[in-house]
Amino acid sequence: MPYKIKSMLTIFLFSTLLGGCMKWEYGLEEIFDNKGEGLFITNEGNFQYGNASLSYYNPTTKTVENEVFYRANAMKLGDVAQSMTIHNNTGWIVVNNSHVVFAIDTQTFKEIGRITNLTSPRYIHFVSDEKAYVTQLWDNRIFIVNPKRYKIVGHIVCPNMTMESGSTEQMVQYGKYVFVNCWSYQNRILKIDTETDKVVDELTVGIQPTSLVLDCNNKLWTLTDGGYDGSPYGYEAPSLYRIDAETFTIEKQFKFSANETPSELQTNTSKDKIYWLNNDVWAMNVTDENLPAKSFLENKGTIYYGLTICPHTGDVYVADAIDYNQQGKIYHYSKVGQLIDEFYVGITPGAFCWK
Repeated sequence: MPYKIKSMLTIFLFSTLLGGCMKWEYGLEEIFDNKGEGLFITNEGNFQYGNASLSYYNPTTKTVENEVFYRANAMKLGDVAQSMTIHNNTGWIVVNNSHVVFAIDTQTFKEIGRITNLTSPRYIHFVSDEKAYVTQLWDNRIFIVNPKRYKIVGHIVCPNMTMESGSTEQMVQYGKYVFVNCWSYQNRILKIDTETDKVVDELTVGIQPTSLVLDCNNKLWTLTDGGYDGSPYGYEAPSLYRIDAETFTIEKQFKFSANETPSELQTNTSKDKIYWLNNDVWAMNVTDENLPAKSFLENKGTIYYGLTICPHTGDVYVADAIDYNQQGKIYHYSKVGQLIDEFYVGITPGAFCWK
């Protein structure tokens, strides 16, 4: 499965991206008071349908609440919910084609602010309480925002990118440096100095690195999807890279076959193991020198689209898009692969965020 079908649709429909119009629909507000730990699921919805949604799952009681943003705020979330991050008990929901990042109270799900006038936001990373970076699709800038003021305060211009081919995605921090993978029609990892807000180095990897994580040994890991057959940027077999964060050099390249589609790279609780999707769910220790011969969880004959590992228990959660049109499903497994629970969420569940 290509990396984030929804993202590829965004590429081909760029002509309508910046003109995308969200028709806000209003309803009745509900009162929520969800204390303790839980899991948010961002459901992308269908591109340009404005039917993105937010779900919330309680692993202890095995209960799920769907459309919690709409129900708490009497307002639809928007068009294509891309990702979510929690900082200081505030949840930040990045809604790609509505060009907005919503801030919500993680206990009541009420909106407490929003950052607007973004190009096509993908992910948000907090450098401090007063500074965060927002990556973009179709923009050669990473936006610098002040979360307390909900304002864009500057930009990081990414080298060797045009506005049309610009693409920055996931971010991880090591010391004062933030690393970001450049995905669409790109093949680089950028290194940003958070004190100067400047790109200070870049590393070339395979075509289209889709995700980025940092392990317990301060090694960066990224998956490349290799592009697609007929792409003007080229096409190659996907790869998994291990990169030393200190020296910013490639230590190891693990090659997949041309027909494979790895994506959604994640780490476990202790960050000594990585997981990813490649039809099945796969896992390997960060010290392994070869790709695993057998998958961790076999596919149920459907579309695995999202993945997360519980930071407390090591349990594995898999998002099933089914057909991208009906309600998606989440499978909750133990860390040894035993099915614990399964439940329905919104359309095209794509990302998770732990509270």
